[in-house]
Amino acid sequence: MTAMVRKMPIGLMDVATPTSEICSISCSVCGIYALCREANGPDVDPRLQESIVKNRRLLKRGEFLYRIGDPLRAIYAIRSGSIKTCVRTNDGRVQITSFHISGDVLGLGAFATHHYASEAQVMETTMVCEVPVDVLEAYGNENPSIRQQMVKILSQEILDNQELLLLLGKKNAEERLATFLLSLSRRLLKRSYSPLEFNLSMSRSDIGSYLGMAEETVCRVLARFEEEGLIVLTRRHVQLLNPDRLMVLAGDESAVKSKEVPGAAFGNACAGLKT
Repeated sequence: MTAMVRKMPIGLMDVATPTSEICSISCSVCGIYALCREANGPDVDPRLQESIVKNRRLLKRGEFLYRIGDPLRAIYAIRSGSIKTCVRTNDGRVQITSFHISGDVLGLGAFATHHYASEAQVMETTMVCEVPVDVLEAYGNENPSIRQQMVKILSQEILDNQELLLLLGKKNAEERLATFLLSLSRRLLKRSYSPLEFNLSMSRSDIGSYLGMAEETVCRVLARFEEEGLIVLTRRHVQLLNPDRLMVLAGDESAVKSKEVPGAAFGNACAGLKT
């Protein structure tokens, strides 16, 4: 996968970002980098890892990468942009299950039934790398380590789902929103973006659907965070001013133990992600 030299200085791209300004993450922090590496060998230039990635697609905001019931043909890695996945009830209600950012992998869950059980909708101009299932299976048969990497990716998805269940079942509105902001911050840090200043490509309504909250509650809690000096919010641009306090609100025990040192808890968390 070809990596572009210049990166976005902050996290998720704003919806107004023109196509010519799209900047991709480095291949080394992509969710399928390990699959590419195993297929091509560790000594191959990562910019030339084309044997697994057969196509790249550029999608505009509102387009669907796949829909519920579509046959499984490929898995996808986001090179730039962001995508939300959701499921629908029989009466048409929508539940957002995840927000995917650069480096995330989509579609592996469909291997169980060979059909996508959710729909993936683009939240801003987005580019994805496409790995056809037949290509992936062929390389997996030749190289067992590729299957091991797939298991690792699926394992991370299970952990993410467990975190969401805890979020929805045990936390109040402030705890949920603080956890959401910190989780997104940490994910961006792993991809070498700023963990303290980024854009929210999802709407307040989408955040509410994901966190099991009304849109009005999301707006009210964000306004409260801003009044208390925890964040600065300008439309979809957010700056975390007091991440340690957010960690305390989220119920992070490490933040409670180190709260006497400003910035210590968040700094330690960031250092742990970089190692």
